[in-house]
Amino acid sequence: MSAIATVRIPEADAGDAPGPEPEVSVVMPCLNEADTLATCIAKARRALAEAGVAGEIIVADNGSTDGSPAIARQMGARVVHVEARGYGNALMGGIRAARGRYVIMGDADDSYDFLEIPRFVAKLREGYELVQGCRLPAGGGRILPGAMPFLHRWWGNPMFSYLVRRWFKATAVHDVYCGLRGFTRALFDRLDQRCTGMEFATEMVIKASLYGARITEVPVTLHPDGRRSHAPHLKTFRDGWRTLRFFLLCCPRWLFLIPGGALVAFGLLGYAIAMPGLTIRGVNFDAHTLLFASLAILCGSQAILFHLFARTFAAAEGLLPEDPWLRRFQRMVTLERGLAIAALALGLGVTLLLLAVNQWRLAGFGHLDYARTMRLVVPGVTATALGFQTVLSAFLLSLLRMHRR
Repeated sequence: MSAIATVRIPEADAGDAPGPEPEVSVVMPCLNEADTLATCIAKARRALAEAGVAGEIIVADNGSTDGSPAIARQMGARVVHVEARGYGNALMGGIRAARGRYVIMGDADDSYDFLEIPRFVAKLREGYELVQGCRLPAGGGRILPGAMPFLHRWWGNPMFSYLVRRWFKATAVHDVYCGLRGFTRALFDRLDQRCTGMEFATEMVIKASLYGARITEVPVTLHPDGRRSHAPHLKTFRDGWRTLRFFLLCCPRWLFLIPGGALVAFGLLGYAIAMPGLTIRGVNFDAHTLLFASLAILCGSQAILFHLFARTFAAAEGLLPEDPWLRRFQRMVTLERGLAIAALALGLGVTLLLLAVNQWRLAGFGHLDYARTMRLVVPGVTATALGFQTVLSAFLLSLLRMHRR
C-alpha cells in the first residue's frame, strides 16, 4: 500500500514576484517535460491575462533532468521541487505551495489546452468546489485522433467513470481520469488526500463526492501528447490495477460487505436444504452439503466483519468520511453486547458438540451414523467458530473506536 502516504510541503524557487494574493493558481506536475512545458506555461499565462484573472503558475518539478525547471523559470513560473516521486506527490507539493483561492491543475504534456482555464474559473466563481474536465463524448468532450489509446478510450476510462458514479454517487462525472480540473483550495485542504501516484486524480473525485462537495463538469478537448523525447508516464495495466485497487479500498461495501452477505445467504440456503436431507430433482443434499454451507457462512461472516473493521479504521484515520449507518451500529452493538452475542453462539455450538459426543457414547464409542451425527457436529463447529470469531472481533472493533486525540 505504498501509494498512500503523507507528503511534506516542499521548498519553492523564486519565480513570480511576491505580490497580492492571486485568485487562481495554475499547477503543472513536471517530470522531464522540456518538449512541451514552455507551450503550456505560455497558454496558461495568455488565458489568465485575456480573462483578466489575477493568477500564478506553479511548476511542481518531480526530479527532471532535462532542464525543465530552467525553462519554467525563464517563462516566469514558480518552481516547486518535490523530492518524493509520484504524480500525486508532485501535485500535492505544488498545490500546498499555491497561494490562490482556486487551483487549476493540468498536465504539462500539451494534451490539454490551458486556454480553457477561464471556463473552469467561471464555474468555481459560481460556487462549485470541484470542476472536472471531461474528454469523453458522454460528457460533451472531444478526443482528437491519436490522443488516447484504444483501451483507455473505450474501456478503462468509461468503466472507471461508471464505477465512480455507481459506487460513490459522483453523478456529475463522466471522465474521472481527466487531468485538467479546477477546485477550491479549501476543498483540497478538507479532503486530506493521501495517494502519491496516478490514483491522486480519482481520489479527489471520490472523496469530494463522499464529502458532499458541489461538483460539475466542463467539456474539454484532448490533444495528442506533444512530447517526443520520451513515452507517456502512464502505464495502462499497472495504473489501471492501482485505480481499481483504490476504488475497492474506498468502498468496503463492495469489497467486503456485499460478497460477505452473499456468502452467508448461500450458506443459510445450504443449511435449509441439507439439514432435513432434501432431494431436489434427483439430487440428494446431505452432510457434505452442510460442510460447504458452513464454509460459506464462516467466510461470509469474516468478510462482513472486515467491512466493519475497514469502515471504522478509515473513519478514524480520516481516509473516508464517517458512515451514519456505522455510527448507529456502533451505538447499538457495544463491546458488551457483542460479547453477549458471542456467548450465545459459543453456548449453542458447545451444546451441539456435546450432543454429538453423547451419541458417540451411546454407540459405545464405536462407529457412528455419520449422516446423522454430522448434523450435530457441523453446525456445532460452525457456531463455536462464529462465537470465538465474534469475541475477538468485538474487542478489535472496540480498540479501533479509540480515536487519537
